[in-house]
Amino acid sequence: MADQKFNSIQEIGFTGLINRFDAKLSHQRDDVVCGIGDDSSVVSAADNQLFCTTSEIFLEGVHFDLTYTPFHHLGYKIVTAAVSDIYAMNAEPQQVLVDIAVPNKYSVQMMEQLYHGIEAASKDYNVQVTGGDSTASQQILAISVTATGLVDKGRVVYRSGAKKGDVICVTGDLGGALAGLRILLREKKSWKDSGEQHFQPDLEKYEYVVQRQLVPKARFDIVQAFKKADILPSSMIDITQGIVNELQFLGNQSQVGMEIYSPAVPIAYETRNVADEMQEDVDKYAFYGGEDFEMAFTLAEEQVEKLKTEFEDFSVIGKIASKDKKLTINTGEDKSIEIDIFK
Repeated sequence: MADQKFNSIQEIGFTGLINRFDAKLSHQRDDVVCGIGDDSSVVSAADNQLFCTTSEIFLEGVHFDLTYTPFHHLGYKIVTAAVSDIYAMNAEPQQVLVDIAVPNKYSVQMMEQLYHGIEAASKDYNVQVTGGDSTASQQILAISVTATGLVDKGRVVYRSGAKKGDVICVTGDLGGALAGLRILLREKKSWKDSGEQHFQPDLEKYEYVVQRQLVPKARFDIVQAFKKADILPSSMIDITQGIVNELQFLGNQSQVGMEIYSPAVPIAYETRNVADEMQEDVDKYAFYGGEDFEMAFTLAEEQVEKLKTEFEDFSVIGKIASKDKKLTINTGEDKSIEIDIFK
């Protein structure tokens, strides 16, 4: 053992780690249509349907901070994160299972607030909490959420279907969740520096971005719009790690190059104000900020106007190009940035 090389996970990243897992997991079943590599797994079900499953894990101090996150907001957000992956497959979520490890420092009443948030999200997304597991934890609160859903075989959308000539679209606006996090972290520091026991920051002017961070909403409405307009996007992914990172996944799975136009990326006025206040680049918020839970999808260009008849809250930000273009970010200032998407 002493002679074995030690490689830190940081050297290859978690995407690289998952790829290594995938390479070692060779056993397969005929009814598994899609395994590792998409927003959820896909398994054949009865009546010409497909069964989608995904899971998310949340660790206190890593994925959430209870200094500024109310328990009921946390409950809502964890369900949003799970069902968003199901919607990204163009599927309808049906149930969630919640596993929880709780330290003694948290009370029964606090956990009740967590489940109030879970129930509120379940109603909004029309899913049922059907079970889970619970255990003790020594120090931190840990939660895992599994979501399942169904989709007709002819309506499932993967990351791998983008093709040259398609346009790249995103719902809503980007970077708001990171802007909200920057404000919350600043106010947490102010509280610590003040030494006060009770600290009540005035967040009214930041309400939009703080809500985007604490209580994000999954975009089930775009999935409904696809159905109403009788449109099927060629590929789709939910935006949880920033649009650049998500497009790298799409480009990798579809084996295509992409070009996006920086001025076309939708950014809310409130997000721009926060970036200005922090003296930071708002484009970095939009390109690399996580947890927006918007959808990125590709679509045949002639279908854009048809989709607009049912749904207007989306923007065309680029197009699928030939392989050799990689991921090109056109800044609109006679310069561009190229990122290798083939990992």
